[in-house]
Amino acid sequence: MFHSWVRAVLARKSSLGFGLFGRSISSSTNPVNLCKSFNFTLNNYSHIRASAAGSLYQVGSSLKCNLLPEVTRGFCGAVQNQTLDDTHVEPEPDGVVEDQKVKPLYEKPVDFTKIDINLLPTVMIIGRPNVGKSALFNRLIRRREALVYNTPDDHVTRDIREGLAKLGDLRFKVLDSAGLETEATSGSILDRTAGMTANVLAKTQFAIFMIDVRSGLHPLDLEVGKWLRKHAPQIKPIVVMNKCESLHNGTGSLAGAAAESLMLGFGDPIAISAETGLGMTELYEALRPSLEDYMLRVLNDSCTQDNSSTQDGVSPEDDESKLPLQLAIVGRPNVGKSTLLNALLQEDRVLVGPEAGLTRDSVRVHFEYQGRTVYLVDTAGWLQREKEKGPASLSVMQSRKNLMRAHVVALVLNAEEVANARRSMTHAEVVIARRAVEEGRGLVVIVNKMDLLSGRQNSALYKRVKEAVPQEIQTVIPQVTGIPVVFTSALEGRGRIAVMHQVIDTYQKWCLRLPTSRLNRWLRKVMGRHSWKDQSAQPKIKYFTQVKVRPPTFVAFLSGKKTLSDAELRFLTKSLKEDFDLGGIPIRITQRSVPRKCCSSSSRQNTGLKVGRTFSDKRTVPV
Repeated sequence: MFHSWVRAVLARKSSLGFGLFGRSISSSTNPVNLCKSFNFTLNNYSHIRASAAGSLYQVGSSLKCNLLPEVTRGFCGAVQNQTLDDTHVEPEPDGVVEDQKVKPLYEKPVDFTKIDINLLPTVMIIGRPNVGKSALFNRLIRRREALVYNTPDDHVTRDIREGLAKLGDLRFKVLDSAGLETEATSGSILDRTAGMTANVLAKTQFAIFMIDVRSGLHPLDLEVGKWLRKHAPQIKPIVVMNKCESLHNGTGSLAGAAAESLMLGFGDPIAISAETGLGMTELYEALRPSLEDYMLRVLNDSCTQDNSSTQDGVSPEDDESKLPLQLAIVGRPNVGKSTLLNALLQEDRVLVGPEAGLTRDSVRVHFEYQGRTVYLVDTAGWLQREKEKGPASLSVMQSRKNLMRAHVVALVLNAEEVANARRSMTHAEVVIARRAVEEGRGLVVIVNKMDLLSGRQNSALYKRVKEAVPQEIQTVIPQVTGIPVVFTSALEGRGRIAVMHQVIDTYQKWCLRLPTSRLNRWLRKVMGRHSWKDQSAQPKIKYFTQVKVRPPTFVAFLSGKKTLSDAELRFLTKSLKEDFDLGGIPIRITQRSVPRKCCSSSSRQNTGLKVGRTFSDKRTVPV
């Protein structure tokens, strides 16, 4: 502000008594008169602060003048033989920065559809059991991922499920949690789920507190509200009343339930129906302001950090993008699938315990491993489908769907059961492995609980299991050779790196593409080293090419109408796996016949037609 005043003074030299800046002042100028002139001017302009003396002293130094300050409100000094007409005064950069305000890079409204999924806010659905949390989760992600079953005396959801919510133009990460019972017995399943919910809730930004409007405000709802204030005091949840499709506002029942829910102390509730979609507009209007303010802070902070890193000369490296990997962990109940997932993530993400059949929902989580995004799916124990409907039957159906969606299937075996039964795989595990091969997925076998075979007494049994399991697996599943087998102890965390190395290696083989020229050179060598009983019976393959990956699919083009027999197809498949190291993945070979070319022009039959000479029919002109 003061520097702009100085520029105005220099521009108006002849007005307001400031003409002394516009002429050359000689050394004979009386310093006392000069001081009086400055003091008179500053006294007339009393709106300028007294602190302006220091700033004007700085301007004087920039004008190359020796100004001697006095104790008055203005300043005084002797100017020695300096011509100030053509002097340019530049503003101080520090003062300008203080007066200017940094404009935010992002403003409302925020387009959530164009934001990276890792930056999106997280909303957690909490409440007591059997109020419809999983139904709302399915409504928000627009898929039936979470199991929904009416079990008043049991709890279907036991783990934390994560999904991408799509509510209008809003995008956020939503978490489905298990039902909370604050007075559960210590060490029980409900007590463990409550502790896991508290750990995940501490990392979230927003929460939806759901109650059942048909049963009214339950005493357990009040306990959940106290639990929420204790474990997440920084979060102000949005109260939603579910199952409102059967209530009408005209009868007063809905208004009475809303008034009763105010006892929770979290504000006015929102009436919704997760089953029919009622009230989703009101939920959108309640969520959008908070989510938008959060995203503005996150985006502006991230842009500020990016700009600072760019100014420091640190340029981010452009890593080659890698496709995400879908890994499904399958097996029979109580073999350590959930413990293995926690060991890979190095956190207590899913519920574990000695109880068989503890996992019901297929939990899907993702993490980064060596710059690659890996999606892990922990499935329920694989059992035969029961005749009666229930949560167990729904869990088996969900496990089969996740097996077909996966890229690599990790089949988990129990080392103790293998040692006691003296066989590697049971009938259910053989069914899982064969189905994975039929679907064209990569297969990795993990023998878990090897810590139970440790010690001097079990040393011989430990070695026998490590030697016998790979051989028996190859015998049971002859369609795929070279299936990798990893021996781990998920409880102790041993073998975690070996599992991920085998999974990544299998996935890279599954996505391998071989050039046609290399395949045809390999084909000539293979056909030459094979001893054929009859050379005339040798198949004439014109060329061999790969037409598809994931899994690798090849096509053999044959001349004529002859086709490859099953033995010849097995020979080519085995040679491909041995020569190109494609063990552990299924390989498909199809064949096509190439028709012979048409006869050449020299062999065409002569029709015998001769073309005679034609004469013109022009008449002769008489003379």
